[in-house]
Order: sequence, then structure tokens, then C-alpha cells
Amino acid sequence: MATLAAAALYEAMHNLAHEGLPFAVHNPLNKPISELPFIYGFNNGGSAGWFYAVLLAEDGECLGSHICPSEAYMPADLGVLAGTRPDRHCSSFQPHYPEGYQMEFVPYDAVLSHAGLQKAIEINKAMVEAIDAAKAGPSH
Repeated sequence: MATLAAAALYEAMHNLAHEGLPFAVHNPLNKPISELPFIYGFNNGGSAGWFYAVLLAEDGECLGSHICPSEAYMPADLGVLAGTRPDRHCSSFQPHYPEGYQMEFVPYDAVLSHAGLQKAIEINKAMVEAIDAAKAGPSH
């Protein structure tokens, strides 16, 4: 395990390496950016050294997650920043939204007030409830 000083130095180097990178956009049809759906990366909580980062599409579909030691790593580890995690873009994001998408990261302190993310969470909850109801079968 790294010392606290080494962990802090590594995080500072990570932040410097990713400083100024915009959020990723995939736009193969050259649509106006405002027409592209969002994929939200967000900090879903946790504790120091073990934070749960989640990727949620605007349509409520969960597209991945990642455990991070701090929120500072999340945008890059999730692939929200331009040029990061091409594996996620090719295997999950592009197949889900083949006509394009835009990424956004929502920090923990903004999750509850972010209208777009909250709408996606509500859609996701409805999807889960529908699946659970289907598994339970008809009620008598």
C-alpha cells in the first residue's frame, strides 16, 4: 500500500495530466451537440479510498462503474474526459448511442441538484421496478 504522501503525489500528477481536457463527445453524424444524448459519470458515494463511480445514460441504462480512491480519478477512469478509456467508448458507449453522445461528469456534491442526472436516475429506477415486477409474475 502506498504511503499517504505517495498517494497524494500520484493524485496530483494524475490531475495535472488530465487538466483542461474537455468532456468526450462522439458525433459521427456531425449533429448539433445540443441534440446528442448525455452519458453521465458521477460519484455515487463511498468512503475514502473506495468511492463508487457510475456511468448512466440519459435513457436510464447503466453503462458501467468503477471503484476509485477519490473523486479526482473518476472522470478519466470512467472515460468521461476526451481521449480517456477508448475501451469503454468502443465496447459500451458507441454501441448504446451509435448516432452519437456527449459525456458529463457530475461531482458528488452536485448529484442531487443535477436535473439531467436525476431524470436518468428516475428512468433507471422505473426500469428496475419493471424488471422486478416481471420477475415476480402476475399478482393475485
